[in-house]
Amino acid sequence: MPVAAVARRLGVAPATLRTWDRRYGLGPSRHTGGKHRRYGAADINRLELMQRALLRGASTAEAARFALSQVPSWAPDGEVPESVGVPEPADVPDRSLARRLRSAALAMDGGAVQRLLAGSIADAGVAASWENVIDPVLTAFGTGWDGTQAHPEAEYLLSECVLGALVRATPVPREPRNQRPVLLSGVPGERTALPLYALAACLAERDIGTQLFGAAPPADVLAVAVRRSAPSAVVLLAQREPAADPRLFSRISRGRQRGRLFALGEGWARAALADKIEVLPDLRRAVGRIEYVLLGH
Repeated sequence: MPVAAVARRLGVAPATLRTWDRRYGLGPSRHTGGKHRRYGAADINRLELMQRALLRGASTAEAARFALSQVPSWAPDGEVPESVGVPEPADVPDRSLARRLRSAALAMDGGAVQRLLAGSIADAGVAASWENVIDPVLTAFGTGWDGTQAHPEAEYLLSECVLGALVRATPVPREPRNQRPVLLSGVPGERTALPLYALAACLAERDIGTQLFGAAPPADVLAVAVRRSAPSAVVLLAQREPAADPRLFSRISRGRQRGRLFALGEGWARAALADKIEVLPDLRRAVGRIEYVLLGH
């Protein structure tokens, strides 16, 4: 199967599959007569095992290691028995939280979803909650895909509850450590800003002020906003490759813009970015890198 067909089957974006291939070796193993690669049965079994592990609260790296341990990359095509268990990760405080969050969303129980999110953030903080609970469940639902996932109503409910939980977890710093804000925005056409809300909440925990555009503005509006606010840094989110246009960085950096430029999201994986643009690989490292660049520690 080609990447687009596998993405539809699993309910994830094609860019996500390419990232899993590049970072963890969970890619297609078959080749056609040309340069195209195709996923075989064993390849798809590995990806399905990875999704099961993500739903149990594993990090992406843990889920990938588990999938490869059950169906090694050299294994021939074949079915993986349903009896293969998915171990709970040892470093997740509440091992069943991700599973309960998904179940609450599937039951359309908004109150339970909100309580689970609030409890996770209060106990573990935004970064750990995002990496170990929220993002894995959103990924399993197929966030960012074209609406063909099995339970779009549950994904919509979960996304709205996550948005509310992240906003509530983002205090406005009384005395920000940065003189100019960090501007956070999706690229035009980006469908979700949840990773940006998580980033804003984590930066707020460190008393770093941000200016967040939840709805990605058109390129000309974004350029004006950057020019007028003169941010200390700009972070542009692109989850999908078609929306990741490197020319947007050139447009917003014209004139007096001297802030640092960062690219966040899997959509930038294959983009030809200028040397001055730094790619942020994940939430935790994005927070640390932005703090270091702006404040030196």
